[in-house]
Amino acid sequence: MSEAEQTDSAYYGHLRRNMIITMITVSFTPMILVIAILLFQFSNSYHEKTYAHLEELVQKHKQNIDTFLNEKLSNIQYLVESTGIEKLTDKTLLQEKLVQLQEEYGDVFVDLGVVDESGKQLAYAGPYELNNVQYLEADWFKRAINRDFFISDVFMGLRGSPHFIITVRRQYAPSVYILRATIDFRSFNTLVENLRVGETGHAFIVNREGRFQTRPAVEKARWQESYDYFVDQVKDSKQSVEIIEHVDDDSGKESLYAIAELKDGDWLLIFKQEIADAFEDVSRVFRISGIIFLLGGSGIIMMAFVMTKRTVRRIMRADKEKEKLNQQMIEAGKLASVGELAAGIAHEINNPVAIMVEEAGWIEDLLEEEEFAESENLSEFQRALRQIGTQGRRCKEITHKLLSFARKTDTTVKDVQLNDLIREIVDLSAQMARYNKVTITTEFQPKLPYVTLSPAEMQQVMLNLINNAIDAIGNSGGTIHIATKLSRLEKDHIVITVEDDGPGIPESNLSRIFDPFFTTKPVGKGTGLGLSICYGIVQKIGGNIDVHSTVGEGTRFRIWIPFQKGD
Repeated sequence: MSEAEQTDSAYYGHLRRNMIITMITVSFTPMILVIAILLFQFSNSYHEKTYAHLEELVQKHKQNIDTFLNEKLSNIQYLVESTGIEKLTDKTLLQEKLVQLQEEYGDVFVDLGVVDESGKQLAYAGPYELNNVQYLEADWFKRAINRDFFISDVFMGLRGSPHFIITVRRQYAPSVYILRATIDFRSFNTLVENLRVGETGHAFIVNREGRFQTRPAVEKARWQESYDYFVDQVKDSKQSVEIIEHVDDDSGKESLYAIAELKDGDWLLIFKQEIADAFEDVSRVFRISGIIFLLGGSGIIMMAFVMTKRTVRRIMRADKEKEKLNQQMIEAGKLASVGELAAGIAHEINNPVAIMVEEAGWIEDLLEEEEFAESENLSEFQRALRQIGTQGRRCKEITHKLLSFARKTDTTVKDVQLNDLIREIVDLSAQMARYNKVTITTEFQPKLPYVTLSPAEMQQVMLNLINNAIDAIGNSGGTIHIATKLSRLEKDHIVITVEDDGPGIPESNLSRIFDPFFTTKPVGKGTGLGLSICYGIVQKIGGNIDVHSTVGEGTRFRIWIPFQKGD
């Protein structure tokens, strides 16, 4: 390998490495930023939504539980007020009242009992043998005897099953009586068990000593260790529902807790769900994003190597071709000089040739005089002169074409008579219109001034509008009316009107018909670019285009084309 080839190889290798690094950096940087920002915003938004949903859920269940307890207390209060607590010491009447409560509220009320101030149960109605039971040492009695009404904690009691009672105290001189009602634990526990979210989300109730008031979903020993922590969290809270994240001591897993007070602060309603379960959707989105990032990143790296390899190869080919082009440029410069020389020579030859043709004509006129009429070679002279004239005119045409070729004229924009241009387009569209049973009528104002524009682009505008009108009318037949006139509002503009009596355009679509790729045609029949292109062409020549349409009546397009008043 020569020294020059080694230098080129090192140069292209360095170029390849720089291109790969640049492509990967430019591609990865915005992708990483966008993914990170979106994931961050999604995570925050999802956390806020989860917290708000959980707060609303716990608040709703708190209200349901408080409503349940207050309703049952109200039932007992009403029973006392309507009947009189002294009458309820009658066992028969008490049994009737229990039956009425059970008929109205189901099995929520298990039994009723009337207890005097000494703790003796004077009357009992229910399924257990609890007549004349002494409650003086019972914890609930000690607290209920000093309150007008009282809701106890859940306890086992004499019946050996979990329950709690509601009491109402009334004084009937000279004694004090308490009406107590036992509430079915299963009905109460169902209110809490219904609060389930995800796989690990569940709720339970504890009292101020940390004892469960519903069926526990965790071991009591484990719970007792963390209870004081949650009491401290809600003690000074001003929120109706306090939401905290806490690492469980036993499992080491982080859990989400929502805590609300019940029964005037005597109980705590606690909802617990593992963080991994609560934010499983966030984790899934992160995993999917990671997979997409890895796949996308692998594709970017692969494409960076492939595209760089192809690009460097093309650069190498381009460099090689550049050397050839340098030689061709030299030859092209020579050809350009030759072209200029040929144009100059053609111009110089054109004048002598014109003189030769004129002289040949003059000689031909002389031969018609009498002194040459009898010449034996007259016919040969005439033939030769005609040949000279013919070949002279041929030389003149050749030099004229050579001069025209050398001038490099631009014919894209020219002065156009709109009426003539539109007539050509109407004639071109006539066959399609007849096939679709459409009649095209025209009304052209005569002697319109010329306008300066590209005929090809203006033909495209008119063809698009006419074809759209034919498509809108369909096979049912109709009329397209095309008119031109000088604008009355814009004095230096010509107005072209294309109007059809088709189905019209809905008002909701009028503001969008000039937008790129907007179409109401079926898939595969329209690209949505026709009117957008028309709008761009008209704007480019300094004109304007608008549309007016009424559903069921038709559509009218108007185009304003500017012209120079001096034209």
